[in-house]
Amino acid sequence: MSKKSIVCHLTSAHSDGDIRIFRKLAVSSAEKYETYCIVPNANSRLEKNVHVIGFHSSPRSRLMRMISTVNSVLDEALKVQADIYHLHDPELLRIAKKLKQQTGAKIIFDSHEDVPKQILDKYWIPKPFRKIISKIYAINERRSCKYIDGIVSVTPIICKRFSKYHENVEMIANFPSFYNIKIENVDRKTNHICYIGGLYQSRGIKEIVEAIDDCDVVLHLAGSFDSKEFELDLKSFPGWSKVIFHGQVEQSKIRTILAECSIGIVTLHPTPSYLEAYPIKMFEYMNSGLAILSSDFPLYRELIGDIECCQFVDPLNPSEISSVLNEMLKNSNHLTEMGIRAKNAAEKKFNWNSEKEKLHKFYFKLLND
Repeated sequence: MSKKSIVCHLTSAHSDGDIRIFRKLAVSSAEKYETYCIVPNANSRLEKNVHVIGFHSSPRSRLMRMISTVNSVLDEALKVQADIYHLHDPELLRIAKKLKQQTGAKIIFDSHEDVPKQILDKYWIPKPFRKIISKIYAINERRSCKYIDGIVSVTPIICKRFSKYHENVEMIANFPSFYNIKIENVDRKTNHICYIGGLYQSRGIKEIVEAIDDCDVVLHLAGSFDSKEFELDLKSFPGWSKVIFHGQVEQSKIRTILAECSIGIVTLHPTPSYLEAYPIKMFEYMNSGLAILSSDFPLYRELIGDIECCQFVDPLNPSEISSVLNEMLKNSNHLTEMGIRAKNAAEKKFNWNSEKEKLHKFYFKLLND
């Protein structure tokens, strides 16, 4: 029996157990290949047939992480001597050349977001510097790709950008790995709605809390605020009296919330990165049989507009959100039908199984070129 090829996933910025890196990509690659996952501050172990390699990292700043943590990732990666190195952070492009030269392995860059556009939204970068930093990163990314054998990304738009200067690009969407939910056994409350995820102003949370002041609803919020100031501001709105704030919760609690609600909220602001990103929470809501209230973005209409499981709104207009919400809540049977259509679409199209097969084929192609 021939020896299995080795795939090694590398991250310097993500946490242990990251959903895309570990639960989807690493666990899926372990079905076909000997798989390693190098993660800062992880407990080294064998989990789901993945060899997790942790190392200590406590940088004092993002810049120090980009230097010291990335160097540590490289040291650990060279010990593995993999056949494929799968890089999951833009800052790891810096070590692509050295990995290539010292191991002869195939190198994959996984662009989880459109980084040049995402930089334009980074609150921690002073606004006057964002455009120039975005341009500098884009130039460096393109130069680094000459040491990359394959590029993976999550949307057609990002893949199209990479395809302009790289011949081997594969879209592997970040669709959820679904758990089995029998929605006919779920006891929903028609006027309970939810948002689950990071609680940032750009996620449209403020407009939702404003909107529900004129609706007979209960809004479940599960996630962490990005700042204390935003949290205090939100709690000063009259609509906050209709909010159940769960904070950061485990997956089991998220499932309980989704089973109780009838509508999932995806009213992200029209920032450059959100306009072109697949909203993973949308697909998770759909799998749980929820109707969707979504930002009216062309990409979202293209994805689910024909499914008749969603109402689209201007995410910056609380009055419109309130009006559409009230209309949706009038007919519980219609909400149920929307949820059933959403669930069917999630099971047939928006799930990890199809993406996993694309990953296996992409690895096979690289290893046999």
